[in-house]
Order: sequence, then structure tokens, then C-alpha cells
Amino acid sequence: MGGGTTRRKIRHNIFREIISLENLFLAWGEFRRGKNKRKDVQKFNFNLEDNIFQLHQELKLKTYQHSYYTPFYIQDPKLRRIHKACVRDRVLHQAIFRILYPIFDKSFIYDSYSCRFNQGTHKAVRRLNSFCQKSSRNNYQRIYILKCDIKRFFDSIDQGILLKIIKRKIKDNDAIWIIEKIIRSFKNENGTGLPLGNVTSQLFANIYLNELDRFIKRILKIGYYIRYCDDFAILNENKRNLENLIQLISQFLENQLKLNLHPGKIIIRKYNQGIDFLGYVTLSYHRVLRTKTKKRMFGRINNKNIQSYLGILKHCEGYKLRKKIVNLLDNL
Repeated sequence: MGGGTTRRKIRHNIFREIISLENLFLAWGEFRRGKNKRKDVQKFNFNLEDNIFQLHQELKLKTYQHSYYTPFYIQDPKLRRIHKACVRDRVLHQAIFRILYPIFDKSFIYDSYSCRFNQGTHKAVRRLNSFCQKSSRNNYQRIYILKCDIKRFFDSIDQGILLKIIKRKIKDNDAIWIIEKIIRSFKNENGTGLPLGNVTSQLFANIYLNELDRFIKRILKIGYYIRYCDDFAILNENKRNLENLIQLISQFLENQLKLNLHPGKIIIRKYNQGIDFLGYVTLSYHRVLRTKTKKRMFGRINNKNIQSYLGILKHCEGYKLRKKIVNLLDNL
């Protein structure tokens, strides 16, 4: 996209990197963190060398086949269907992620915050606050925010389009063979989608929506834009400009990525009304926890997760809530 002399870096011969014994063992070490008590992980570890060498050999000979997924549901906070692969497949997912992530991450825009090293929700919320201060000239200028998310995003990803995007940068046919194996290992009733739960799915989702990021930043020339997974926000001084952007973005998503904006989650608000984004509400001079997040937190809190929740409150105006949590646990 666009002019200039910048060349897209093309990668060849990465298949050997992915399937190397060194990479597979490193992937195993990363995958097993925090999972050592799980029976399937312990079973794989019992014959670790044999399992890794067999996986390496199957990949080398191209006899590898991906196993079935085990579906289950989690409440996060809405009900989500997760598809869990077996340990061997997940080690391979991690091995692919280890090699592909640094290749593609360099092409991602700075303000993409989901599932990236040194990014995350808290950094995204701080960046949004910085954008608000700059755009509003320290609360002097009235500004508006457009918030959108994509309807059934993971279920709607077109696998063929995703592979075409990946092939622009990866010119190793053997690497494409195993990447396609992973992508095609899952499909919903429409023959589309990626499974929630795979580390590769998180990377592939960012590769897919990087097309949207580049369109918004390079073609539409939008400065104040932030995306976290399929949620994104745009700031502008003119409400009409944001209304016009909705149609342009919607057309791009439908025509280029076969995605649709969620019609019930397209919101334009004044900054001084508060910006509800990623669990926090950003206001002119401070930030507070979203009401739904607050209620969910008090419904789940216990001695094991208290530090996690206290950490969340460090990123907003949360003194009274911290005091309430401590008092609550003292009385249990």
C-alpha cells in the first residue's frame, strides 16, 4: 500500500527454523509454563524427547496431521466457546508462533495492542488518554470518539484471505504447508474461522486485522486510532467525520476481509461523557473502572486473586475500591 521506497521484507527458508529440534524444545519450555500440574502435560513430559523427536520427524517427512479439538465454554465475561488442541499440536503452534511473530510484528502499527509483547490493555488505555489530551488540547477542544467492534470476528475470518496475506511475506512453500495445516485444522459450519485458544490464532488475528490498521492509518490518514483485537476507537473533533468513516471502514471490511461491523456496537460519544474502552472509563481528568467490571470483580474476588484485582485498580481512580476490597476480605 502507498508509495515510497520502503520494501516489504520477504522471508524464505523458515520451515527449517520452525521444525528444528532447538525450536521445538524451546517451544515446549514456553508452552509448559504454568501448566506443569496438568495431566496431559505431565504425560507428554514423561517421554519428552521421544515425543519431540517424533513430531520433528513427522514434520520433516510431511506426514504430520493435526488432531481434533476439544471444545468447552468459559465465562469471560460473556460465554465463549474455546477449542483446545492436544499438547503435541499446541507445542507446534508455539513453535510456529516463535518464528512468525518477530517477522510479522515488525509490520504491525504501533497502536495495535492485543497479544503483543510489551503492549496490552493497560498500555492501550494510557495511550487512549494521551490521544484524548492531545486531540482535545488538554480539554479545551470538544472531541468525539467512535468505538466499533467486529461481529463474530474469530468465527468470520476467511482462511483463504488469511493465507494470501501470509504468502505476501512468506515465500517458503514448506512453511506455507505447515501454516496452512494449522489454519485448516479448524472450521465452523461456514468453513471459516479460527479457534479461540490457539496462540497462533492470536497472531493470525493480528495479521488479518493489520490490513484494516494500514487502511485506516495510510489510506484514510487517521492519526488518533487504537485497536485491541477486534475493538477499535477513533478520535476526531468533528462528529460528521466519524459518521462518514463508519461507511468507509464497513465497506473495506466487507470487500477486503469479508467481515462486518457489529451494528449494535457502533458508538459515537463526546469525550466529556466518558469513553468506555477495555474495562475502564476514561474521563477528562481521571479514569475509573467500568461498572460491569466492578460488579464482576466483587462477585469473584477471593484470597487467591486479590493481588490481580488490586493490580487492575492501580491503573485508575481506585482508592475507595481498594479499601472496600481489603475490608471485604478481612471480614470473610
